[in-house]
Amino acid sequence: MPPKAATKPKAEKAPKKPTTPRKKKVTAEAGSIGLTAAECATGSPTLEVSRLRKQIDDAGGHVLACYREPYGGHWVALAALPLDKVKPTPYQRELSKTHAERLAAVIPKVGRFLDPVIAVPEGDHFISPNGMHRLSALGTLGAKTAVALVMPEPEIAFRILALNTEKAHTLKDKATEVIRMARAIAENPARATTSEADVAFEFEQPGYVTIGICYEKNGRFSGSAYNPVVSRTVAFSTEPMTKSLAIREAQADKLLELDEAVGEAVERLKKAGFSSGYLKPIVVGRINPLKFQKLDKDAARPDFDKTIDKMIEGARKFDPSKIKAQDLAIAAASGGSAEE
Repeated sequence: MPPKAATKPKAEKAPKKPTTPRKKKVTAEAGSIGLTAAECATGSPTLEVSRLRKQIDDAGGHVLACYREPYGGHWVALAALPLDKVKPTPYQRELSKTHAERLAAVIPKVGRFLDPVIAVPEGDHFISPNGMHRLSALGTLGAKTAVALVMPEPEIAFRILALNTEKAHTLKDKATEVIRMARAIAENPARATTSEADVAFEFEQPGYVTIGICYEKNGRFSGSAYNPVVSRTVAFSTEPMTKSLAIREAQADKLLELDEAVGEAVERLKKAGFSSGYLKPIVVGRINPLKFQKLDKDAARPDFDKTIDKMIEGARKFDPSKIKAQDLAIAAASGGSAEE
């Protein structure tokens, strides 16, 4: 019998790296937070609630009940308010006509309006941070009254607006809301010392203020093309909002100057025979001096003005002959988009 072929020794497996155990999410014990059902209806209303009752009465409304909400124990008034006394907050996104019309079609089929809006006092009327479409639908239907959960703290409108998940924000939506909130704060004498840092939760990103101003000046501004650069070069200001807005205005002007220079570079690409929806991201990617810089949380942020000045110079010197067809394919594969 022929000798058996020698078997190769099995390669030793590399020792497994020790895995870091996942941290368990800390969750509160069931039934351990907030008020009991009975506690929601107990307690003495605060002086603010007494003022709120008067504001509701003076507006021609009627308080249906007062209670403490079950999570934080804060006082809320459930009230019927004249529809013409409740307006959307002036700093939120634009109305979606399609969504409002859909609501106006559904409410009569149910025969009831069962979803109260949230409202806070504003002068002789009330503003709602989350009821714009419902209020519009009720107006279309000719309704007289809206039921609202009314809170005495005007600042709660900003926080609720930031948490509103009724419709996903686009960058334009969010930036527009943020700049409107910033201007409302700056114009309010009672919030003269409020800074961007004080409302960081509501604003989410400091760059939204600058980009929001750009959208105010140019509704077709391609914010998504520049947001990565802006978000790396700006931080929340601790100056009063009136001062920080002046800085953001100057930043927006510079960003719009960059966008104009990028637009001219895109036109040169088109004249050279290129046709694609990814021309703007290609230009911005080529002139972005931060593209290959590693993010370091401890390092100082790159200077906004120097970065944008360098990009403006790069856009003006942009040479279409250095772009190849494969660059377009790469841009398309990465999902870059020049338009909102």
